[in-house]
Amino acid sequence: MRIGVLDVGSNSAHLLVADTGIGLPLPVHAVKAKLRLAERADAKGRLQHHAVQRLAEAVEQAVATARQWELGELFGYATAVVRDAPNCEEVLAAVKERTGVRLGLLTGVDEAKLTFLAARRWFGWRAGPLLLLDIGGGSMEIAYGQDVAPNFAVSLPIGAGRLTREMPLGDPPRRAQIKALRKHVRDELSEVGNRMRWEGERTAVATSRTFQQLARLCGAAPMSEGPFVPRVLRRDDLQARLDRLARLPIAQRATLPGISAARARQSLAGAVVAHTAMSLLHVDEVIVCPWALREGILLRRLESAAGWRDQAAPLPVPSSLSAVPSDEATSAVVLPMDRLRSVSAAGRDADTRP
Repeated sequence: MRIGVLDVGSNSAHLLVADTGIGLPLPVHAVKAKLRLAERADAKGRLQHHAVQRLAEAVEQAVATARQWELGELFGYATAVVRDAPNCEEVLAAVKERTGVRLGLLTGVDEAKLTFLAARRWFGWRAGPLLLLDIGGGSMEIAYGQDVAPNFAVSLPIGAGRLTREMPLGDPPRRAQIKALRKHVRDELSEVGNRMRWEGERTAVATSRTFQQLARLCGAAPMSEGPFVPRVLRRDDLQARLDRLARLPIAQRATLPGISAARARQSLAGAVVAHTAMSLLHVDEVIVCPWALREGILLRRLESAAGWRDQAAPLPVPSSLSAVPSDEATSAVVLPMDRLRSVSAAGRDADTRP
């Protein structure tokens, strides 16, 4: 069966299409639409009208692509930038009005657990106990465990985009601003640091675009060379690059290896979060994992067969065909594509009537 995952994050909406006939998600198509929602939110995180319209357009395009690739199911969800927005319900309603799709909302802990599953399956049992670090635009997820499911998982409001928006950072920032940022991150991470002191040896792994770019900045191979190339980010190397990032204005950061223009503004905050987390958790290096949340959702669907799908309410399509009230669908993550196709056909028929 062919399954898709639509991931709406702070910077982009990413659709991953995978074949699952061999019991693993084998990617066959991926498309990404730039959103930069974190930059288009006000100081309180409220998404502005033009950002909401851009999001709805991106979802509409993703659903059209899903139809073209003849998906059996489409999992759609939004992460912290939408979940934590004061106007979250307005955003979801606007997307549904334009597309017929109500995006699901995963909790931060759910994100951590699903990403941990992906990392466990990628590295296997020989990796032993795993410590997972993931820095998104709105939040950071941390999980630890010896099994497929983590012993503990947390989500903290220290995403790179959120901190860039909420913390006063000049261009380039002053030394006192960097110090205040690091203290804020350290305070948020303190309880996790205390918890991890009780654990022994573990393999530290990192997911997310932020860690991929930081690893590239520190000399790792670009992701264009494929998922099987080993990539490691060392704390000492990151410290040296962090000092340089702090001295550079945003425009010059975008010229560095691994730092895209779209992420140049938040790259400094991401580096501070990564280095502070590695320091507090006594991690000398992390192995970058190419699988993350999207793959975790696909794996959960495959490994639990129909059970996981049954636990998630279908994403509502236009109300005349939807049996799921909108107030019960906020945790939805799966949309049967046969229903979308029938709705699309009905809409086209209506458009052709005199």
